[in-house]
Amino acid sequence: MKLFSRREPSFSRKSKREIPAGLWTKCASCGQLIYNKALEENLHVCPKCDFHFPLTARQRIALTLDEGSFEEWDADLTPLDPLQFTVPEPYAQKMSEAQRVCGMTDACLTGWGLLDGQAVVLGVTDSRFMMGSMGSVVGEKLTRAIERATEQRLPIAIISGSGGGARMQEGMLSLMQMAKTSSALMKLDAQGGRFISVLTHPTMAGVLASFATLGDLIIAEPKALIGFTGPRVIEQTIRQKLPEGFQRSEFLLEHGLIDGIVHRRDLKGRLAKCIALIGAGPAFDGAGR
Repeated sequence: MKLFSRREPSFSRKSKREIPAGLWTKCASCGQLIYNKALEENLHVCPKCDFHFPLTARQRIALTLDEGSFEEWDADLTPLDPLQFTVPEPYAQKMSEAQRVCGMTDACLTGWGLLDGQAVVLGVTDSRFMMGSMGSVVGEKLTRAIERATEQRLPIAIISGSGGGARMQEGMLSLMQMAKTSSALMKLDAQGGRFISVLTHPTMAGVLASFATLGDLIIAEPKALIGFTGPRVIEQTIRQKLPEGFQRSEFLLEHGLIDGIVHRRDLKGRLAKCIALIGAGPAFDGAGR
């Protein structure tokens, strides 16, 4: 038999078994490949390094409130395009795509529900929706939620997962939401109300510089990126190497910006305990729905 006329052994021509896409997720912190079902069962927390993956707003609500108790407010509020913004792509088009993917009108859900049987107002931002950036609708929904908490004498918790800050496509209408939400919280505080702020990965820019850091109690999930400007931008600006773990939850707890770090599996219980201890506020005790 001629040497070059031999067929290759059949075993060498067997194709490798293809692994279906979408079964694995790579941890952004340690690089570990995690089977998606195992990740879901672990509340979207890396089993190797304990990194807390971002959750959708509805996943947050399901993990935080008693099952079936959430009543959404202001679901009909939708954003406008006041500047007819077109760079790098039309704002209206970007919003439509985000709404289709996320199933939300904007990057925030608000409403009220029960937390271990205790009535509480809840606001949640969603980083999938334009990085959870705060436009006019996000600011308006949060402000209305704070005002209702004040009127109905209920405690309020806001879970922030916003890496986009103020939404530049809406210009000043977006920037003014920082002052509007902060003003509403000042009125809540003046009437003796209570606000718990929960910071998750990532919480940045205008969100952090306004309502997210105005809580009577500020807690964060482990290893969450929390800051006004990203660490790479800061290093390039000051031309210095930043400390290890800079802008992570643990660093901020050590330096006094937050009051505690709570693992996701313990968050509902800790929030319920805090509300039971501090109540809605001195002027609100015994009131509410």
